[in-house]
Amino acid sequence: MVSSPNSLPQPRPDGTRLKAAVIGAGYWGPNLARNFKAGPDWELAAIVDMDLSRARAIAGPLGDVPVFSSLAELLASTDVDAVAIATPARTHHLVALQALEAGKHVLVEKPLAASRELGLEMVELAASRRLTLMADHTYCYTPAAIKIRQLIADGELGEILFIDSVRINLGLVQPDVDVFWDLAPHDLSVIDFIMPEGLRPETVAAHGADPLGTGKSCVGHLTFALPNNAMAHINVNWLSPTKIRQMVIGGSKRTLVWDDLNPQQRLSIYDRGVNFEKATTTAAQRKAQAISYRLGDTWSPALPEKEALGQMVAEFAASIREGRPSRTSGAAGLRVLNVLEAASRSLENGGEQSFVADGNVQLEGTR
Repeated sequence: MVSSPNSLPQPRPDGTRLKAAVIGAGYWGPNLARNFKAGPDWELAAIVDMDLSRARAIAGPLGDVPVFSSLAELLASTDVDAVAIATPARTHHLVALQALEAGKHVLVEKPLAASRELGLEMVELAASRRLTLMADHTYCYTPAAIKIRQLIADGELGEILFIDSVRINLGLVQPDVDVFWDLAPHDLSVIDFIMPEGLRPETVAAHGADPLGTGKSCVGHLTFALPNNAMAHINVNWLSPTKIRQMVIGGSKRTLVWDDLNPQQRLSIYDRGVNFEKATTTAAQRKAQAISYRLGDTWSPALPEKEALGQMVAEFAASIREGRPSRTSGAAGLRVLNVLEAASRSLENGGEQSFVADGNVQLEGTR
């Protein structure tokens, strides 16, 4: 039965696959469609795109999935439980509201919306309708990110001293967003995922450059404080001829390096660092101490070979069935938006520190 615009979601019988439609058949839509088709929790019910020929090009190899030219057409004729939005960032808000008002659970690719205000409206509507709103923060579902989260939670790295992330490549200059809004959401979402308290800086500072004269930053650096006087730095770049996807997390016990482009050894853990007794000495005492270094072993934990998107669509289904926020909920997407908006304000003010909006959104539950 097709849902009316004001209907609440009706649960499927236990063991019945949920029905999903993918909205957008551009760059990311085909990846989502493939994983919904392959996932045991889902039935890929439709692909929606204004360009029907592009939608059919995806739908054909997946078993001639029905295609529609608009979300309104889909909602009027097909019963789905959820939609996955893979359209330009500026359209996320309107498409998500239309789906939520029709009683559909919603997955949105990054960034959640074009602004905090629009993202907050999405989160509030999902909460009022008792629907799952999930951000497609794909990197949070990689085996590497899941392992890092576990290592930090177990205290294996000790107290986090710094996070340094590099995401650079010769990439496409996006028409509607700068390099921060295009690339930094990946790193910000991972930091939100792995840190016990999530992504909650008070201020950020951003510096960008536009050497091509595109009217937007193509190269950028973003810095902000972490708990206990630690620091995070994110380097994003569309102009580098070399591709680097690397995050270094320095701890008081060990340092971890995540090289996402090295499938043989994505994670390396170094038992090396500076020795000091932070808890029992003052800053003045530490200054007077001779620095000593610890040089220990390096090891690489084994990681399962699982596609992140497959794990993500499985989590989407689980959060719907269990009536709980997903690991990358709308609230998590909102915390990333808070930092991005503050970064944009910092850029406008020549790199000055910019305050980040409060990230304590409780509408979808707590972490």
